[in-house]
Amino acid sequence: MTDSETLLKVEGLRISFGDAVPVRNVSFTVPKHGRVALVGESGCGKSLTALSLWKDHPEVRLAYVFQNPMESLNPVMKIGAQIHESAKGITREEIVELLRRTGLEDPERVYSSYPCRLSGGQCQRAMIAMALAAKPDLLVADEPTTALDVTTQREVLELIDSLAAETGMAVLLITHNLGLVAGRMDMVNVMYAGEIVESGPVEEVLANPRHPYTQGLLKAVPALDAPMDAPLADIPGTVPPPDDWPSGCAFHPRCPFATGKCSSEPPPERVCCAVRFKCHKGE
Repeated sequence: MTDSETLLKVEGLRISFGDAVPVRNVSFTVPKHGRVALVGESGCGKSLTALSLWKDHPEVRLAYVFQNPMESLNPVMKIGAQIHESAKGITREEIVELLRRTGLEDPERVYSSYPCRLSGGQCQRAMIAMALAAKPDLLVADEPTTALDVTTQREVLELIDSLAAETGMAVLLITHNLGLVAGRMDMVNVMYAGEIVESGPVEEVLANPRHPYTQGLLKAVPALDAPMDAPLADIPGTVPPPDDWPSGCAFHPRCPFATGKCSSEPPPERVCCAVRFKCHKGE
């Protein structure tokens, strides 16, 4: 990818709080007009990585949509006033039009409403309208469907897709669900214990995941044709705390393929079919 095609490039990002290093040596690229996913369980460092972007890339206009709109919106300010505050100089008419573009059926009412008078889905659409008011080059959607019902989740994701196509903005989707990136994102970065363990084109990673953590995340995605009483697959154990990352490969305490080498030596980065991954298996 040439520099003219690159919107944002993260190289060797490290974030620390005393002895805790929740993000370490993270590198990835977002192309202009690109669609990139950052995937992993809670505690892997995804949101911290995304929040660091505005500081390190001041030349890129960034806008964020957070995972719980009822907590992200100011409860004592009406929606219109909040959007006015986030985009100075914008008119009431422009805000109402933005609210309409996000699919809100009564944008005038939403403009004059407090968040508590709106549903979760309406609040999330208002958050997206607020993000669009900044005319961003990159929209960072951090778990934008959390706490929404399944139908509204799909509507919100489809809305982000259509607005990205309409405006040309790039999208960085942060999620724990690999199923959400299929057919929606171009590139995926799988993050575990503060580092990216696998990255590449979405179709290639989903069709042939190399890292055991990616394989576990895929197995945890519920199958639409599975019986209602079928047990959900999960990855045994939990993400360790950032002040106590395991030695060697951080995933080795939870990995079904781990050997002694995995606990003592950090895995090298390997490349196969445009996919980069860090794993000792198959060396």
